[in-house]
Amino acid sequence: MADNVTKLAEEIYEHVGGVNNVNKIVNCMTRIRMGVIDDNKVDLEGLKAVEGVMGVVEDETLQVVLGPGTVSKVAQKMADMAGVELGEERPDGTSVEESPSETSGKEDVNAKAKEVHAEVKNKNQKPWSKVLRSIANIFVPLIPAFVGAGIIGGIASVLTNMLEAGTISGSVWVNIISVGSIIQSGVFTYLVIYVGINAAREFGASPSLGGVIGGVTMLTGMSEELPLPNIFTGEPLAEGQGGVIGVIIAVFLMAQVEKWLHKIVPDAVDIIVTPVLTLAAMGVVTIFFIMPLAGWISDGLVGGISWVLGVGGAFAGFVLGALFLPMVMFGLHQILTPIHLSLIETYGSTTLLPILAMAGAGQVGAAFALWLRCRGNKKLTEMIKGALPVGILGIGEPLIYGVTLPLGRPFITACLGGGIGGAVVGLLGGVGSISIGPSGLALIPLISGGGVPMLNYVISLIAGYIGGFVLTYFFGTNEDIREGRII
Repeated sequence: MADNVTKLAEEIYEHVGGVNNVNKIVNCMTRIRMGVIDDNKVDLEGLKAVEGVMGVVEDETLQVVLGPGTVSKVAQKMADMAGVELGEERPDGTSVEESPSETSGKEDVNAKAKEVHAEVKNKNQKPWSKVLRSIANIFVPLIPAFVGAGIIGGIASVLTNMLEAGTISGSVWVNIISVGSIIQSGVFTYLVIYVGINAAREFGASPSLGGVIGGVTMLTGMSEELPLPNIFTGEPLAEGQGGVIGVIIAVFLMAQVEKWLHKIVPDAVDIIVTPVLTLAAMGVVTIFFIMPLAGWISDGLVGGISWVLGVGGAFAGFVLGALFLPMVMFGLHQILTPIHLSLIETYGSTTLLPILAMAGAGQVGAAFALWLRCRGNKKLTEMIKGALPVGILGIGEPLIYGVTLPLGRPFITACLGGGIGGAVVGLLGGVGSISIGPSGLALIPLISGGGVPMLNYVISLIAGYIGGFVLTYFFGTNEDIREGRII
């Protein structure tokens, strides 16, 4: 396995212009995200043809889809080969093997080329894309924590229901439940602090100050007898008001303040004066202005989503389930993370996630249909075998970029299959997730309430599988796909 990881890392570098053409490497659950210095050196077709690469997404960063498990190992190997930590930006793009005499004549032109390239990318990039990229960079590093702690907390919730029902008993089970709940709380109780730290990194501020601003929203030092007032309503401020949305806004503004102070404060006292003034100013602004305003925004989003799901029922479920895969394809799904977290904070679970999870079910059903319908296309069936297990567990990007999207028609039928599953969730109602993370079968332990809600989720999942399968089997292929002339 180690040799395969090294080989894959080397081949990716080969097709993106080498180690020196990449200035930053990060990874999420399925993708390696690279900051490319010179796009002209990237061989996209060659990169897509590398064995093990399931897809390539061009965005502000170049994203290579490898699938779960493999992606973290390859990303770490690539970072090791570049001599940097994951997520750390290389100071320049010159080769460490070049001698000073070789680089001296290139340094100015390389620096200028990099500067102009960055300016061009900045001008061509839409503001909305920058927002989505920033949200992704803030939350992607937290996904392992959401998944691990969420599933442990979900199991603890199931055990709690079994304890109350009398199915299990004894102090051992009580202790196991307590440990699971403590682990889950370790993420979600202090989530604003983690978000503050990551947001500060993203916006170029001091991570420790970002963590403090996140902690400020918890109002830990506030007296219960003399609570601080909401200056807009006169009511007492509530801890966590505005949630992660407020923290992101506050840390963004804090970054601007800190950068400005670094420019004007003398170096001799900068280490003391800048953090004091930054926290004093932004602490007041965060508590009295950002928290109430972000709370109003968050409440509006949560209320709007809840209203749509409550009134729309099966129709809303179908639309959301069918549109989620295109959102993933364009990276728009990242904007939903703060909304999920706001729903969880308000209601204890997000009813939106189980509906969107049906998009993955449609993919799985479509993949099974392609496997049966296209048995003569050996390359396609081998790709399906590799991507299907993780797809069943709720990580659908390998199936999207490696199987259905390149074929075209199966992607549409998979989306419609996801819509069918979403319609069933919306029709049955009452299905929510206590955390965010993978969908598919892996989401079952996270379904709030256990029992009937879990059963409703499984029924909806099966509906999504069947919908994707039937639509793809009868309408999602043609002779070119079946005979292997495509893929």
